[in-house]
This record gives sequence, C-alpha cells and structure tokens, in this order.
Amino acid sequence: MSQFLRKSLTAAAVVAALGAATASFGQELKTEKDKVSYMVGMDVGKGLSSIKDEIDMKVVVQAIEASIKGDKTALTQEEALKIRQDFMTKLSAKRQAEEKAKAETNKKAGDEFLAKNKSKAGVKTTASGLQYEVIKQGTGPKPKDTDTVEVHYTGTLLDGTKFDSSVDRGQPTSFPLKGVIPGWTEGLQLMPVGSKYKFYIPANLAYGENGPGPIGPNATLTFEVELLKILPPAAEAKPAAEAAKPAEKK
Repeated sequence: MSQFLRKSLTAAAVVAALGAATASFGQELKTEKDKVSYMVGMDVGKGLSSIKDEIDMKVVVQAIEASIKGDKTALTQEEALKIRQDFMTKLSAKRQAEEKAKAETNKKAGDEFLAKNKSKAGVKTTASGLQYEVIKQGTGPKPKDTDTVEVHYTGTLLDGTKFDSSVDRGQPTSFPLKGVIPGWTEGLQLMPVGSKYKFYIPANLAYGENGPGPIGPNATLTFEVELLKILPPAAEAKPAAEAAKPAEKK
C-alpha cells in the first residue's frame, strides 16, 4: 500500500504541475506532451479512485506544489511516514470490516436461497449440501475424481450476474477433477458424459471467504455445466487462462 500511495501521489504531482496547461487547452490534445500528460492523469485518476473519499485533492495539490518548488512542507518526512502508516492501518481495518459485512450478507442470502431452492421441483440435494438439477441426461460413463474432463459452463451469482462462461468464449475447458472446487468435483461425478446439469453450490463447497474478484466472500454460486468428454489418462488438459477457470481452487 505504501508503494501504491507513493507512486500515485508522485504521478499526481506530474498532473498537478501540468494543471495550468491542461486547463488552457481543455480536451483538445494538440501536442505529444499534452497527450502524455493526459494519459498520466487518467492513470492517476484510476489509481486514486479507491481512496477518493479519504483525501482532499486541494490539500494534495498544495503539498505537491510545495514539494515541486522545494518549499518547506507542512509535514516533515518523519511525520508523513507516521501518517502514512496510520492511514494504511486504518484503511486495512476498514476494508476488512467491509469484507466481513459482505461475507455475512452473502452467507445469509445463500442460506435463504438454498433453503427455498431445495424444495423446487427437479432439484436434488446431496449429503454435502450440493444442490443440482438435470437439464439433459447423457448416456456416457461418469468420471471419477482421478479423471480429467472437458466441459462447457456458465457461472452466475444469485442475482443473475454472470462472472464467467466458456460458452461465451466459444472454447470448452478441461481440468482434473481433483483440481477444482469441491462442488464441481462432487457434481461432475454425478454426470454421465453428454449431460448438462445445473449446480447450486454453497459457499463452503465453492470459494468460502476467499471468493475472487466479482464473486466475493461466502458467495453461493450457480453453474450450468455440460460434460463433453472424459479425457484419456495420457492426454494433457488443455491450458486455460485464469479467467477461464472459475471453479479451480485458489
């Protein structure tokens, strides 16, 4: 975080120093310097956006101007370091509290959803708490947890937000069953090749409190999964980008 602040505020100094020039030409970027300056400003804006509610840009600019001119600053380097450390601690505590609150909200929403969903026609619940329904039943063999499979899938949150889809990419993905979240490892072993199932995966069988990116902590997930094939033991799983592996363990 300290590096982030240092880099962001250093870049902000560049933008502030060019502020008068920027105002003079507005949105018309005539020279290479204008364009580079505006590009830097865009980067700084993105970099500071996460702490925009914690800072006063007028005060930031005052400090930048004093530093650029070599004037005496209102804070010594030692004082600034102490304030930075205190701010980092405060920000970390705030974000931890927000994550905890989000985790509790997601857990409650997931529990309520699963409690209602289990009585829905066609939905089955396993001993682990995994829920699933059959969209299409295939006639091929079922994989074992030692197998590598090839699938198409679409993953959504309870509010319908799609966070990943091999279907949208037009490219199936493959992986060893022991290398994915428990809900997938269990669920895919229920499926004959050629099947398409819908999984409702509780947080404890998904990512728990470590849900990445748009998934978030303690999220109950929904996946539509089509089991295309079981790969031969000698075959290597197709490489896939991280974004193409929402069900992998982190």
